[in-house]
Amino acid sequence: MDRSSSDADATRSRRATITDVAQLAGVSRSAVSRVFNAQGGISAATEERIRDAARKLHWTPSATAIALRSARSRTVGLVLNRPGVAKDGDPELPSGMFTGLEKVLARHDFGLLLHIATSAEHEEQTYRRLAEARRVDGVVLLESRVGDTRFELVRRLGLPAVLLGTPWVEDPISYIGHGPRGAGMREVAEHLLELGHRSIAAVSGPEDYVESSHRDRILREVLATGGAGLVAHHPGPYTPVTAAERTRAILEQHPEITAIVYATDEMAIAGMATLREHGLRIPEDVSVVGYNGTDIGAWYSPALTTVRRDVSQRGRAAARTLLGLMGVTVEASDEQVVDPELVIRASTAPPRGAATATATATAG
Repeated sequence: MDRSSSDADATRSRRATITDVAQLAGVSRSAVSRVFNAQGGISAATEERIRDAARKLHWTPSATAIALRSARSRTVGLVLNRPGVAKDGDPELPSGMFTGLEKVLARHDFGLLLHIATSAEHEEQTYRRLAEARRVDGVVLLESRVGDTRFELVRRLGLPAVLLGTPWVEDPISYIGHGPRGAGMREVAEHLLELGHRSIAAVSGPEDYVESSHRDRILREVLATGGAGLVAHHPGPYTPVTAAERTRAILEQHPEITAIVYATDEMAIAGMATLREHGLRIPEDVSVVGYNGTDIGAWYSPALTTVRRDVSQRGRAAARTLLGLMGVTVEASDEQVVDPELVIRASTAPPRGAATATATATAG
């Protein structure tokens, strides 16, 4: 009699467990769980060995599987919808946000599972797979959209969720907002108006993103109070390539432009490089404003005027909120989420001719 048969005979004298199956098959408990919960990731040969061990031990996963499914995965999911642009990086999602999330999650022995989706359908399928396989205990949603269907989806799937952003309409989902609607953009508009700019363009984010649309609306409204408006408005994906393309279009169609507001710092830097390619000086010919306050903007030449926001702080707040929704006892925090603020640097100045006109008026 071989050893596996004797081990099986000995085990049959008592009720077999998943551990017995794992030992007989020479695999881990999680491998047995994956086979009997149809989670994949196990080779055909190993799966057959596991099932053979279960048959020899007369083990069935019914009660055990229920217990396994009810246990926590101790993982939080985050799905990014990036159709075809993931390779270009993600300038709208500074690393500080992930740092903030993971700092709180790790303290409570939770991990962060990141998935990249290439379409809305792919994103929905990913949430369904995560829920059905019990791979995550909850999810963080990003980039609230007009007509967002994800809130209802996660409720139907029974997934606790928190949105980093503001819902497009009133909704019971928990969320961590970015501050007042269009936060920071009012200050940008007032700054440009005070400098004397009236021919202003914007290279913004996707039109169906709630935060992007709020920023655009506030920018337009405040400029209008100063007798100015957006001479050109070019929405699109949050990528440097998009920024360069939109900047070229603006210069071709509106050579009179004196200031451009970009959706992210990385986009602003790409725009500045494009302006230089066209022989324009910054800020003497065109002033440039970014958004997000990333470190690279402070080291660029000229240093970039931007709206700084503490994304790490928002990440921490989102993690605490989600853990609470999942029934985890979270330490109390008196940390207040700080509103975005305008940081004025060297990339903005009065428009060309403004200084001469002011000097002439003073002399007269």
